[in-house]
Amino acid sequence: MKSKKILFLLVIISIIFSCNINQEEKSEFSHFSEQFSDLKVLRYQIPGFDKLTLNQKKFVYYLTEAGLYGRDIMYDQNYRHNLKIRRALENIYLNFNGNKNDNQWKSFEIYLKRIWFSNGIHHHYSNDKFDPDFSQEYLKNLMNETNTELNNQVFDLIFNDVDSKKVNRDKSKGIIIGSSVNFYDPDITEEEVENFYNNIKVPDPNKPISLGLNSKLVREDGVLKEKVWKKGGMYSESIEKIIENLEIAKKYAENKKQADALGLLIKYYETGDLKIWDDYNVAWVETTEGDVDYINGFIEVYNDPKGYRGSYESVVQIKDFEMSKKMSAISSEAQWFEDNSTIMDVHKKKNVVGISYNTVNVAGEAGDASPSTPIGINLPNANWIRANHGSKSISLGNILYAYGNAGSSGRLEEFAYSKEEIELEKKYGKDADNLHTALHEVIGHASGQIVEGVGTPKETLKNYASSLEEARADLVGLYFIVDKKMEELGISPSSKDMGRTSYDGYIRNGLMTQLIRIKLGDDVEQAHMRNRQTVSKWVYEKGLSDNVIEKIVENDKTYFVINDYEKLRELFGELLREIQRIKSEGDYEAGKNLIENYGVKIDQELHEEILKRNEKFTSAPYSGFINPVLTPELDDKGEIIDIKVEQPESFAVQMIEYASRYSTLPDNN
Repeated sequence: MKSKKILFLLVIISIIFSCNINQEEKSEFSHFSEQFSDLKVLRYQIPGFDKLTLNQKKFVYYLTEAGLYGRDIMYDQNYRHNLKIRRALENIYLNFNGNKNDNQWKSFEIYLKRIWFSNGIHHHYSNDKFDPDFSQEYLKNLMNETNTELNNQVFDLIFNDVDSKKVNRDKSKGIIIGSSVNFYDPDITEEEVENFYNNIKVPDPNKPISLGLNSKLVREDGVLKEKVWKKGGMYSESIEKIIENLEIAKKYAENKKQADALGLLIKYYETGDLKIWDDYNVAWVETTEGDVDYINGFIEVYNDPKGYRGSYESVVQIKDFEMSKKMSAISSEAQWFEDNSTIMDVHKKKNVVGISYNTVNVAGEAGDASPSTPIGINLPNANWIRANHGSKSISLGNILYAYGNAGSSGRLEEFAYSKEEIELEKKYGKDADNLHTALHEVIGHASGQIVEGVGTPKETLKNYASSLEEARADLVGLYFIVDKKMEELGISPSSKDMGRTSYDGYIRNGLMTQLIRIKLGDDVEQAHMRNRQTVSKWVYEKGLSDNVIEKIVENDKTYFVINDYEKLRELFGELLREIQRIKSEGDYEAGKNLIENYGVKIDQELHEEILKRNEKFTSAPYSGFINPVLTPELDDKGEIIDIKVEQPESFAVQMIEYASRYSTLPDNN
């Protein structure tokens, strides 16, 4: 699982990375590229790439190419008309020779950039359809001047409120019918989805395959069936190119285990067999040797309101050995964390196995990971594989470094209450966030066990599974970050100060600052945001009698101030125990009530105040990245003799280049 706003690094990340990137690069390289709408585009470097052997560079290159050839899949998964719209607008962008100083043209450019950033016409985080700031007449004129075609229905979709939500979590509107994500035919209902999968018998209940992970559910001649994403099936044109590049990458694998795992991934793409996907994940998680690793496939299910279907994703990374060695202290103590958790003994694992943790430097990303990237990942997602074979956790070090060196927005001084809180955040904030999320990913997602005979969370907890799982992992991090164990492991200079900083920041974000990303009047819908608000509101409410967290209003500004950090830790532990019970026992009603009562609704008066206080800040609330370009250097015979790393000229230049090189799918799939 991945977090798009957090992830782990070492508490001395800034010092370590100062060693990894030389002083000349630090002084001359700008991580900031551009800003538009509510989005900021950054750049990242690839420390350590030049130290790789030629074969390792080729391995990275072909893995990255394989990832990019799946780019169109993500657009089509997000919405069935995305490819048609994107290509029409790209044609206009390339061929329009009229007035480009016109405000409507500038609005057109921003609209197209937003589509590139979000892999479609819906916001990557809020899931709301974009509202163009140019007129229908203007777009028609652009189309006429550039000989661009777009049928009337799709043209109208750009401007009307049809399919306004990519992922809808409001059950009153129907979470499948109300979602425009392209995982289901538009007329399929939630009840039909549940009935379809309830009627499928899993061969081995102890090793359940990930039903629906790699398919679209469609209705043909009145009968529901799956269109599998595989060679010869749906998305075959892209998958064939992915396979082609994975086959070449396999030749340059660093060891036999890597090559064997890649062979299984290729076989999975060829067959669409989910049993082979499980076999691949077992082989992948047990492959821990080598400097290069990757993530590729239909993986995270956040975009499916029912939690079945995986979005296409690719990340290619190079190990940072110094950082990984230091942070392995957490993973090596996984059993201690499990034994000392607040969860019920019956829900604890007796033998936590195979948690590998590395800090890595990203070399390339695509699909669900780009341009809006995770900063850390923990996989595989199948609970039985994690229990029996372990998991891999990675922190994307160069991404974190780029975020940390792209400038500050000044929001801390606005929303933090005291000078002490501000000073602690400035001193420990980044490191506390990174340590908390190391615990979140490495320990949190790997902890606990489901009671024998209880189904998987997507079956039992349904559309609340993702929010509850993220809350559970967050609570593990919050509970342990203040523990003296952190100092004993040598990964925290002060468990007290790091813990206070983490608690202050979490409550401040969960109750206030994350709301700047939501339109006034809307509910909280994104899974991670629901998680943070649920945790923060629950502990605030439960601690009212002891004044654990105090709501203070001064000069018409609201603050939430923690008065008792020890009691707050106890409350985090209580909630962790309950959410683990909900997951372990498959208690749908309790999970639903927790999220609906604490995680969905927003205090409108407070929300309006926060949005007003935020108006003075110009820094965009969302960030993403353009990828460095890996360019092969050839000899006279056309053989690769080196791979060079170059930075793209701009976001638009990279997006147009990607559209030219990696477009493989037809408009309709």
